[in-house]
Amino acid sequence: MAQNLLKYVNPNVGTAHSRWFFYTPAAVPYGMAKLAPSTNGHYGNAQGWEAVGYDTRQNSIEGFVHFHEWQIGGVSFMPTNGLLKVKPGDLDTPGSGYRSHFDRKNEVAEPGYYKVLLDDYGITAELTATKRVGFHRYTFPANDQSHIILDIGNVQGESGPVTDAGIHMTDATHFQGFVNTHPKYVSQYDPNGKVLMFFYGELSKNPLNVGSFTAKAIQQNSTEAKGKGAGLFLNYKTAAGEKIEIKVGLSYTSEANAKLNLETEAADLTFDRAKAAAQKTWEQELSKLTVQGNDDTSKIKFYTGLYHVLLGRGVASDVNGDYPKHEGQIGHMPVSPSGKTYNFINTDAIWGGYWDITQLWALSYPDTYEDFIHTQLQVEHDKGWFGDGIANSEYVSGVGTNFVGLTIAAAYQAGVRDYDIKTAYQAVRANELGWKGRKPGSGKMDVKPFTEYGYVPFLEGDGRNFVTDSTGSDFSASHTLEYSFSAFAAAQMAKDLGKTGDYKKLLKLSNGWRYLYNPANKLIQPKKADGTFIGKFDPYAPWRGYQEGNAMQYTFYVPQNPQALIMAQGKKYFNDNLEDIFEKSEKDGFGGGKTIDAFAGITSIYNHGNEPSLHISWLFNFSGMPWLTQKWTRAICDEFYGIEPIHGYGYGQDEDQGQMGGWYVMTALGIFDVKGFTDAKPIVELSSPIFDRATIVLGNNKKLIIEAKNNSKANLYIQSVMLNGKPINNCWLYRYELMKGGKMVFVMGSKPNKAWGTKVPPPSVQ
Repeated sequence: MAQNLLKYVNPNVGTAHSRWFFYTPAAVPYGMAKLAPSTNGHYGNAQGWEAVGYDTRQNSIEGFVHFHEWQIGGVSFMPTNGLLKVKPGDLDTPGSGYRSHFDRKNEVAEPGYYKVLLDDYGITAELTATKRVGFHRYTFPANDQSHIILDIGNVQGESGPVTDAGIHMTDATHFQGFVNTHPKYVSQYDPNGKVLMFFYGELSKNPLNVGSFTAKAIQQNSTEAKGKGAGLFLNYKTAAGEKIEIKVGLSYTSEANAKLNLETEAADLTFDRAKAAAQKTWEQELSKLTVQGNDDTSKIKFYTGLYHVLLGRGVASDVNGDYPKHEGQIGHMPVSPSGKTYNFINTDAIWGGYWDITQLWALSYPDTYEDFIHTQLQVEHDKGWFGDGIANSEYVSGVGTNFVGLTIAAAYQAGVRDYDIKTAYQAVRANELGWKGRKPGSGKMDVKPFTEYGYVPFLEGDGRNFVTDSTGSDFSASHTLEYSFSAFAAAQMAKDLGKTGDYKKLLKLSNGWRYLYNPANKLIQPKKADGTFIGKFDPYAPWRGYQEGNAMQYTFYVPQNPQALIMAQGKKYFNDNLEDIFEKSEKDGFGGGKTIDAFAGITSIYNHGNEPSLHISWLFNFSGMPWLTQKWTRAICDEFYGIEPIHGYGYGQDEDQGQMGGWYVMTALGIFDVKGFTDAKPIVELSSPIFDRATIVLGNNKKLIIEAKNNSKANLYIQSVMLNGKPINNCWLYRYELMKGGKMVFVMGSKPNKAWGTKVPPPSVQ
């Protein structure tokens, strides 16, 4: 009998210092409609990316918001009663607006459903969703002055300023409108861009009357509002226990498509049926990976991590295939070679996602991988370059290094190929080598010097101004390492397609890291254009040569050729040093300790709280000591990850859109690839599986069972491995062997078997 996996998902994990798109319980996987309570969303955030929306340390709710994506937020509703208020009010000033206190004992958050009692009003609010439609159900007490506030013209989360908005009643029970915003990263990377949101709503009960408001004034008996601060208030007389429901169709292209999305997905759906369907969808998607064992804490970490991967990027195209094109235009998604129409999706950068998200997509969710690829190919077709991050086709670069080319090259190697290969390769090649006419929002603005010098020369800046141009970068060392990796991925694709000249050029660039390796300190150190290493070098200092990290962390960033780094340092030094790093790091929780900040760990010796470090614990497999990969991956799973609102992914560190959770999922299964499947013949490295048994529905519809015998917290070391009855004597295997399915059996023990997995290290093929 199938187990109920939803009980192991706790959306409240890690909700201290969580990003705008992190906490959206009322949603389906990759939904456009992502409904969530907001404790502080109207405050926005100064730098455009910091934690905002729902914070577990705050105890009042200011509304229930529909749109939650990277750089996208808007359309907040709030049920109230008593004296009419049309502003959300201040967190620390009780009674200053329509916000309400709540007690978390009266809060339910599950995949696809959210419920809370608003103490100030005695109103119970419930939320659920289909892919493009949000559902509200408000249960009111008896009151002659009940209201529903439709607040659409104000900042929400990462939205940036609202430049225009409008809402109007189309009849007694229907309303529609739009919000136009200018997020910080759009203004920075795509100045002519804008992010539009549209909605069409249906009420289950006629209001007694309707009024409107803007930033300037309130107007009674008015059914429309325009401009900044726009909104409507719906007035009701409610009986005790009376329920009022709202369905809201959403779209990024037009009000007409918002209505079409509602009519197509939810015309006949009640709230309860929508909730049941949402939770059934979650159960189906989560159950592609089922784990068994007595450790419920690890199951909560596992399924909450998988939930965040599947919540991740949100569909931006409508049911008819329309998608938001640059500057408010409307495009239509073309048909793929197999005849499918894929979704256009909004996405944060895929930075680090090749160490967890894309590996999970390739393993069991290839259609989502295809959505990502078709989105990027469409953006490249429309605008000339891949986007790093994308908000409605606008470039929202974020980290600015653009791993889209690597992501597509890896998909190609993993057999995810339902797109025009020739077109895809040309775009991948341009991403690695192209610089003429390159747009800042596409990232990699220092490709020209990288291709000329073989490394990115260092520019002295303050590290926080993102100084990257055609002469170099203040993040020169981390950019060199990252471009070297993505050049390797593109090289392998070029070779497979018979592009010999490109292959040789890209392969040479993949060794760019060697220019920056300093044998005197055995670290990667930034270099100036004249070929000299920078002075006043502090290996623990972030932002000077390294983005969101330091030399201690980034020196290990040679995933395309770990063996070469090990040889450069010397195997004994490499192993002794790396073990020392983990022993020291463990004392600091493998990150920034208990500091609640996304960047808490960037000065640390190792930082699991950010992407650049995520492969490091797996490198012992390459250095002849696989038992240390087993030891430290287990320790990170047990200690860095938690199941509390504050101790979730570290302590309030930067989960982004599923990276941290995805790493746990892959590692808990005992499978991972440092190279992110970019090899011409991709491999999978092995480590200590956490669960007694895992059943994986592979993307090719075959099943893989991973069994761990004699498994326990103490028995974390691999003694032997069998795949379909044949011994696996290496700490790795080719991915195609895994994808055949069948049964892989690990025998575990309390002491390392130093004879297993050491004879043939994973290949570092060049």
